[in-house]
Amino acid sequence: MKKVRTRYAPSPTGFLHIGNARSALFTYLYAKHYNGDFVIRIEDTDVLRNVEGGEESQLKYLTWLGLEWQESPDKGGPFGPYRQLERLELYQKYANILLEKGLAYKEYREDSDKFAIRFRVPENKTYEFDDIVRGTLRFESKEVEDWILMKDNGIPTYNFAVVIDDHLMEITDVLRGEEHITNTPKQMMVYEAFGWDIPRFGHMTIIVNEERKKLSKRDKNVIQFIQEYEEAGYLPEAMFNFISLLGWSPGGEEEILSKDEIIKLFDPSKLSKSPAMFDKVKLGYINSRYIKMLDDNILKDKAKVFFDKANIQIKDDNWLLNLVKLFKDRMSYVGEIVELYNNFFHHEFSLNEEELNVLKEFNSEEMLLTFEKLLSDLNDFTHDAINDAIKETGKITNTKGKPLFMSLRIATTGDMHGPSLPMTLELLGKDEVLNRIKLTIKLQRGGL
Repeated sequence: MKKVRTRYAPSPTGFLHIGNARSALFTYLYAKHYNGDFVIRIEDTDVLRNVEGGEESQLKYLTWLGLEWQESPDKGGPFGPYRQLERLELYQKYANILLEKGLAYKEYREDSDKFAIRFRVPENKTYEFDDIVRGTLRFESKEVEDWILMKDNGIPTYNFAVVIDDHLMEITDVLRGEEHITNTPKQMMVYEAFGWDIPRFGHMTIIVNEERKKLSKRDKNVIQFIQEYEEAGYLPEAMFNFISLLGWSPGGEEEILSKDEIIKLFDPSKLSKSPAMFDKVKLGYINSRYIKMLDDNILKDKAKVFFDKANIQIKDDNWLLNLVKLFKDRMSYVGEIVELYNNFFHHEFSLNEEELNVLKEFNSEEMLLTFEKLLSDLNDFTHDAINDAIKETGKITNTKGKPLFMSLRIATTGDMHGPSLPMTLELLGKDEVLNRIKLTIKLQRGGL
């Protein structure tokens, strides 16, 4: 059996977006699952639409996602060059062979010696192939008119160049979007004209948004480009995991899977025949799971980048580490820590009627006075010392459980529920916490 060789062949007409990333990822998984080679080729013949930095973006963010390839424009390889504009002589050579065989013909531009080359579509022929995703697909040649192989400027069309490249690069399996289904019979014509083996084709379904409409670059409700996910603080391992589930199922209940696990489990027969829905909630959940698995110090370093961008002053590394520990379970993406910080430190402390009623119900004034005194006496305002003060308050006032913890939380944070109270108070700082307790006591007494 031939060694499996797959390819991802983007046009540098834009930056890496979700749809392209999924095509690349599935193509990569297919190759790796079968111990094959994954090749990247740049289809840059649409010169007018190529954007500066398009190729670099593709390669940079595929690397960020964790994809590795054996051959590409940046790595080279035995079947190069890997940019189509550097392969023009090859396309011309094979077009001339088809002209000589009478399988193609010249079509001159009016009043000009310039000509395009058209492929002569065979009559009364059926083109059938077993699609990896969709099963048997069939086309009649009468449905296809003679089509252009080479334009009169010497640039090949997609359907011609892709066949020459895939054959010469020994590509065995092609996974791509369903929009390419109708291109397949044209490509099969070229393979048969040269007597070459036809690769296995698989056409993945579209990605839809939560309204079941095809995901498009104009959809403002979904972040489109992989670069934007990196900039927001999504983790590449989480994005790899999430994108792998857009139209493929690993089987079983567990969906949090490492790259190696996904490669091992990847089975082309489990590629979905139905559109894949881009579920933002699921992405947030998966990314939050990966954040929880991160070492606290690594997460602290990632968070620091976002604080620096937001021009937020950080007291010191230990303070930031404690902040990260406090919010680790609440983050869907790392950049969210800035919003959590702002809500935490910059909302004006106040108590509503419900919270004041809870304090009244628990007869909390003695607790608050005791807690205030214990905190005032602390030299080191650390979460461990604060935790001891909470326990001591309970002992002195003979209070425990909800009446103790909820009263102290309301009086210091203005909330009835939240993350670790000792850690929260350490981050707020001694002066702020004591001021809030004093204010709460005044409010309970009907002051202000």
